[in-house]
Order: sequence, then C-alpha cells, then structure tokens
Amino acid sequence: MSTSLHPPQAVIGEPEVLEDVRADVVSHPAWLRLKAAATALQGLQAKDGSVPDPADHPTAGGHVETITAAVAELAPLFPHDAAYLAALPRDFARWRDGGFGVPDFLDSLVAFQPQEHRVDGIRHLAVFPMYTQNGSSSRHVEALLVEAIWPEFIAELEAGDYGNRLFLSLRLLDFTPGYETNSAVLFPETVAMREIPTFTWGAIFQDREAARFRRVVAAAAEITRLDLPQDAAELVADQDLAEQTFVMWDLIHDRTHMRGDLPFDPFMIKQRMPFFLYTLEEMRCDLTAFRESVRIERELSARATAGEELTAVEAQTLRHAKLVQYAVLFDRVFRFALTGSRVRNYDGLGGQLLFAWLHRRHVVQWRDVKLTIDWDRLAEAVVELGDAIDRLYWESIDRPKTVHWLKAYELVASVVAPHPASVWAQGLPREVLAGPPKEMTDLVLDDEFPLSMFFEALDKKLRGVIESTAGIRAADA
Repeated sequence: MSTSLHPPQAVIGEPEVLEDVRADVVSHPAWLRLKAAATALQGLQAKDGSVPDPADHPTAGGHVETITAAVAELAPLFPHDAAYLAALPRDFARWRDGGFGVPDFLDSLVAFQPQEHRVDGIRHLAVFPMYTQNGSSSRHVEALLVEAIWPEFIAELEAGDYGNRLFLSLRLLDFTPGYETNSAVLFPETVAMREIPTFTWGAIFQDREAARFRRVVAAAAEITRLDLPQDAAELVADQDLAEQTFVMWDLIHDRTHMRGDLPFDPFMIKQRMPFFLYTLEEMRCDLTAFRESVRIERELSARATAGEELTAVEAQTLRHAKLVQYAVLFDRVFRFALTGSRVRNYDGLGGQLLFAWLHRRHVVQWRDVKLTIDWDRLAEAVVELGDAIDRLYWESIDRPKTVHWLKAYELVASVVAPHPASVWAQGLPREVLAGPPKEMTDLVLDDEFPLSMFFEALDKKLRGVIESTAGIRAADA
C-alpha cells in the first residue's frame, strides 16, 4: 500500500482548515465547468450512454471539449492519478470521433487505480459514463470529486487481520446528478466498457452512509423513545466519528463476501435466485463485522483492565469496535428495514430479520409505546443469528442448490412471518421442485415477507426522514 503520494493541497490540521481546502477544490472554475458540461451532456444521452440524435452531436462535442479541457486544467492537482487523467481525454475523443455510439471507457478505467493511494484526505477526480447503484440505471457521464477516509487505526486493521486490498473508503465532495440519489458506492463494473477487466478496487462513500445513519437513527430514537447509551448518542451526534465507524464496518463486511464456508461464491456470481438469499449473504457479512468487533472490543478491554496501557491507535480501535456494533444494529433495524420499495427488498428483509430475532429473545422489547434494548445481552444474541446463518452455509456445501434455497427460506420464515398467500410457505408443488430452479424463483412474491405491524407503524412516521436522505452530504446531516 502506497503512503507517499499526497496531492499538493493535502493538509493536516484543524477541521476548519480541511473544510477550506475542500471548498477550494469544489469551487475551482475548471471543476464547475466540467460539472456543468457533464450535466448538460446527460440530457443528450440515451440509457446506454450513446447520443442517438445526430443533430445533437455538435452540442455533445462542445460539452466533451469543455470536459477534456477542464480535466487537463485540474490534472496537476491530482498527480497520483496522472495516468488516468491522461487516458480520460483519449476515451472521450474516441467516443466523439466514433459518432457518440455506446461509450467505451475501458482504457481510462484500467488506468484509474485509487486503491494504490489509500491516504487519509487524498483526493480524486473521477469522470465516467456509468450507472449509479441505487440511483440511475442509465450509463450517463458522471463526474465526482472525492477524498479518501483512511485513519491510522483503519490502516492498521487492514494491514493485520482484515486485509482487503480492493477496499476503498471515500468522502463525496461534489458530484453530478446521478449521485443526487441513494447511491453510496463507486464500482468499476458500472462503467461503460467494451470488455470486463480484472477489477482491482471498489469504493464506498462512508460519509453518505454515516450522514444517512445519523439523521434516520436520531429520528427513530425519538419516535420510539429509545434511550441511547452515551457512546451510541455520541455516534449519532458526530459525523467524523460515524464516518470512521462505517469504514471499520465496511472493511470487514466487504472482505467477508469471499471468506467463510461458502456453498459456492453465493453472492458475486450473477444469477437469478430468490431475493432472501441475498438477504442472508448481506446479513452474514454484517454479522461477521459485528462478531469481529465484539472480539476486538473484548480483547482490548481485557488488556486495559489488566493494567496494560493501550496505544493511541489501539484506543481508537477499541472505541470504534463498540460503535460498529451500534451502527450495525441501528442501521439495519431503523434505516434498511424501511428504505426502498417492497419489491424484492433484500436489505429491508435483513433489518426485519434482525429485529424479529432480537425481539423473540426478549433482547428488544416494544412495550408501553417505548422501545427498550437489553444492552448486556445484545452482543450474544446478535452473534447467535450470525452463527445460525454460518451454520446454514456450512451445511449447504453438501446440499443441492434447491435444498439450500429451501433451508434458507426455512431459517428466515422461522423468524419473519411470510405473506399468507405465499406458495413457498404453503409448500412448493412437486412439479416445481422437480423442475429447474427458475420455476422456484418465479414463485417468490415480490413482498414475500411483508412488514410487521411494528414496522408498518414506524414507516408512517419515519418514511419522510428516510426519503430526505437521498443525495445527502456530510454537511447536511
């Protein structure tokens, strides 16, 4: 991991100084021209990224010229991205000279290697024709100014037991309209390109995740009259603290997708399967992050209790290990459970699953119009759910795919009530079980596990708050 390439404007200092530096980049005239041209170009593009009307080509060409000139002007501010910023104008020129067909930005994408410069505060300019996950499905030209979030304790975790060379944690500084949405990731596979290369990075915008978390959890705690422990209240109140907590959570979560007793790469292979399987995979990774944070907290706490003086980095790690547990609980239960539509919402189901699991074990109580949590028993109960999912995966290595699906459904349905009209709950017909897996998937209802009465009532009071977080920036939280 390189730690030597700082951009000229990187500053170590007081928060207000850092904010001034960020503002300078966001208000740079070349960036403003680039952002305006990219936004205007989007209005001429079709869903596949092409500019189909020849009458629009002269205007599109003008926007491309503005973008490439702005990139050249801004390039000296990002010397660590020199190869990418040199390749980018060539991809734009080839697209323009080819008549603005479906864009192909493979060359510049391969040259963009931000994971090689994981330095706290280092910035990147990213411009690609791409769709935005949980945002726009059109491959329009989007432009982003971002900076890395990489505190020292995260660097030590990644260099130790939680290595993940592909993981990139970023903060959004400014962006084009594709990110005025719920999208909180930048993935190379979203870029328009002629062939699929080996992907070497994946970025999550922890500032957006943290800002959404803080706004929603603050409202949910007030609505449910939940008394937050002091450290949890500090997490909800402090944006920087929340950002770093989400980096730790996502670092462990992300690497878990390819680790453990896996039936066979259950999430990454593109295949159509019942959405509750994605629920279990996401929960497996989240609960692994939770379990590991419990382990880290207990080990460091034991050392401190024994009289050993922790280093400053270890003290930071200890604090954030506890906060990750709050983050997983509150984000899953309050925000994920109610975000998005009810059409195959696997993240929403994960929140329902966690809440119901804890409620059935009397760790979470909803009584007298007040939510209470048995904090002393919380960690053990959450880890038990993670163990149940891990056991399902381990057992399914020896099972046919369809049996794994049935056992996965059985686990979820044992905790979250299925829809009363569910064919899966009633028992799939023999001819369907004997047929191809597609027929089983087709019989899963869009809302196979509807919201409980608790979540229906909470949704009415929290929906507006959740919707207000689309396009949120850290400064908005």
